[in-house]
Formats: sequence, C-alpha cells, structure tokens
Amino acid sequence: MKVRVLFATGNEEVEALTVVDLLRRAGIECLMVSSEDTDTITSSHNVTIQMDEKISEISDDADMIVLPGGIPGVPNFIANPKVKELVVKQYETGKYVAAICAAPTALGAFGILKDKKAVCYPGMEAELCCAEVVMDSVVRDGNVITSRGLGTAIPFGLALVECLKNKACADEIAKKIVYEY
Repeated sequence: MKVRVLFATGNEEVEALTVVDLLRRAGIECLMVSSEDTDTITSSHNVTIQMDEKISEISDDADMIVLPGGIPGVPNFIANPKVKELVVKQYETGKYVAAICAAPTALGAFGILKDKKAVCYPGMEAELCCAEVVMDSVVRDGNVITSRGLGTAIPFGLALVECLKNKACADEIAKKIVYEY
C-alpha cells in the first residue's frame, strides 16, 4: 500500500505531517512529495520539510493521494498543471484522493467534487464547485475523502488509515496516541 502526500510552498504543516505520521504508524508507505520539484518545502508557518520524492520523479501509482491545506499552498496546487494531472488521473482510475482544510477547493477546481458530498474550511464552501456540502469533521463519498481543518487532522488521518487498512488498526493507533474519538 502506498500513499503520496503532496506538498507545496505554504501548506499547513500540522495537517500534512499528522497524516504522514498516522499512516506510517499504520505501516503504510507514505511519501512526502514536492509538487514544485524541490528537495524541501517551506510550510505556511515557515517550517522547512525534507521531501521523499519530487512530482516529476513519480513513476508508479499510489493507492491514495492526499492534499493538505494552507495558504498559499492550496492556490499553488491549483495553479500547478502537474498536480492537477496527477490528482485527476488518480480520481478517474478509481483510486483514493483526500484533502483537508482549504485543499478540497483544489478538488473542486479540478472538477472532482461534482455531485459528491464534501467538506472544507468554513467559509470556503462556494469553492467546492457543485459538491453537496456537509458539516461533518471527515466526509467520505466513494473514493473522495475530505476534512475541515487543522482541528480535524487526527480524525482525518485515522479515517485514511481505516479506509486503507481497517477500523481496528485506526482504533489501535488512536489508543496508542491517546486520542479519544
């Protein structure tokens, strides 16, 4: 099982790294990918993060692609044709795409959310482009998983573990990190 978490300058580091951490705890290969073809990415709060892979180096498929939120990270995703191509291909082949906070708006901009239930950072719902907006912390509709923001990063990450592995694995990780949900 393989997951790629895409990074762009200005992503929200806690949303991104929480997902990476929880997936790796579950024994899932999780690669941090620079959408800008750089060795490091600097987050929205000026944290520099070493990447595992560059988007131009991707030569195989992943079971899931995750987009973290953050500004200007999400607008950087939307403006990047390589990100759009990768995410749309992932979705169209029936594999999972996931996004948190402002990043579901990128899925909307890429045409992925039409007639899907989705959620995003409060106040950005109009940018979900034809999605049925709901207010849950984490929403799964088919192969699309969305979440609301930094405060939902742990339930989002655990939902991804549950999706890729099972609920028992997600519950065990929650217990080990002393997360009660």
